[in-house]
Amino acid sequence: MARYMLEVGHDPADCVPELDSLMGHSHELLSRFSWACKDGQHVGWAIVEAGDESTARMLLPIRVRGKARVFAVYTFTPEEIKAMHESG
Repeated sequence: MARYMLEVGHDPADCVPELDSLMGHSHELLSRFSWACKDGQHVGWAIVEAGDESTARMLLPIRVRGKARVFAVYTFTPEEIKAMHESG
């Protein structure tokens, strides 16, 4: 399984309906999201595990699925970073 960052943005007027949509879809997924709405930035992020980008996107409710951005994310070890320096 790979890890994916889900990024869901919305207009301020859509804040409550989008949060309701996510809550109605999956309480577990909602609990994974961190939101910047209270700071005036209407976007949320969550990291999920999925087999591929399409499967990660399907975890979202239909209301936000098409406009969400989905990225494969990785962590690097100090050894991997050192190897990057040595190879480049």
